[in-house]
Amino acid sequence: MIELAVFDMAGTTIEEHGAVYAALRHAVESTGATVSAADLQTWMGTDKREAIAALVRIGGGSPDAQLVERQYDVFRTDLERRYKEVPPLPIAGADTALAELRARGIRTALTTGFSDDVALPLLASLGWSAGEGGNLDAVVTADEVGRGRPAPYMIHRAMEKTGVVDVRAVLVAGDTTVDLEAGTNAGAGAVVGVLTGQLNRGQLEQAPHTHIVASVADVPGLPETARD
Repeated sequence: MIELAVFDMAGTTIEEHGAVYAALRHAVESTGATVSAADLQTWMGTDKREAIAALVRIGGGSPDAQLVERQYDVFRTDLERRYKEVPPLPIAGADTALAELRARGIRTALTTGFSDDVALPLLASLGWSAGEGGNLDAVVTADEVGRGRPAPYMIHRAMEKTGVVDVRAVLVAGDTTVDLEAGTNAGAGAVVGVLTGQLNRGQLEQAPHTHIVASVADVPGLPETARD
């Protein structure tokens, strides 16, 4: 049986109106590098410092640690501006889905390619938090692991934080291919693609998965048994 549901943030549980996509593009292109929509989408969902380094390199630049850190600050500042102009909101039905899962005894966690200084204020703006009195059991940011998605480490860290030991009892859901790859690499019993991000069903189906659903709101309706 599923004991832990691990969700991505932007595009999966949080509607942020494409702000991450636009801010990441700005951070890369302001170095003089060019970035294609396809490459940008490939790196969505990953650690944002890793994404900046990779996209600058793909775009013809030579990123070093100093450039990556500088452009991460550009990304963070631009994203903050965009969030002020158009505040993020919970994906329709996300609050209810999280509450329903927890009412069944299924622990819930969010993972993100954001660092603490971006992720935690974003969650606070929605009134979301982990721990006593919160609506979540754990939040894992890119700061807590040695490598972001598609590595499985954020999912495993969520398991550590919530006391779940069997990867087959974990459901992972996200709106990007790297979310699904991370869930598969983690050995999760259920790997669920959701269609509230930038990718359509056909694109998500190219990644390893067990289910594709319209929204996180549909996750509580999935079977609670893990795959063999």
